[in-house]
Amino acid sequence: MMYMTFYWGSKLTLLFDFWRTDSWSSYALALFICFIVSVLYQYMEDHHQRFKILSSNSKKNYPPSSSNAAVNTPLLYSFSIVGDVWNSAKFATAILFGINSAFGYMLMLAIMSFNGSVFVAIILGLSIRYLLFRTGEEDVMVVDNPCACA
Repeated sequence: MMYMTFYWGSKLTLLFDFWRTDSWSSYALALFICFIVSVLYQYMEDHHQRFKILSSNSKKNYPPSSSNAAVNTPLLYSFSIVGDVWNSAKFATAILFGINSAFGYMLMLAIMSFNGSVFVAIILGLSIRYLLFRTGEEDVMVVDNPCACA
């Protein structure tokens, strides 16, 4: 049955047809997995930000042309793909972004099961990981494109 409001029952189909809970122990295991995946998501978000800062610090002469031209005409700005994409820090950032996006969408779909306990487990996992392991370095903001519309 597809619920359209929050419910608190232990009968749950989560993300896949084969992931069904029919007992309290399987339900608790599903909640624990949701908690762990949300902690992992927040961990990867933190490392994604660190790699992004690392890749922005490792850019030498970026953009290769005059930076004023890039700011004044950001939509007409062309850049060299060959030298910039294969930077190892930027490549690691792109890989982490893809994996992190997949985890984020899976967590969103799990919450869309409308099970209240799944919602609480995911929010607790995100909050606890953020509270315990963020060091305050996330205040540094990396701007990839100076254009506010991008």
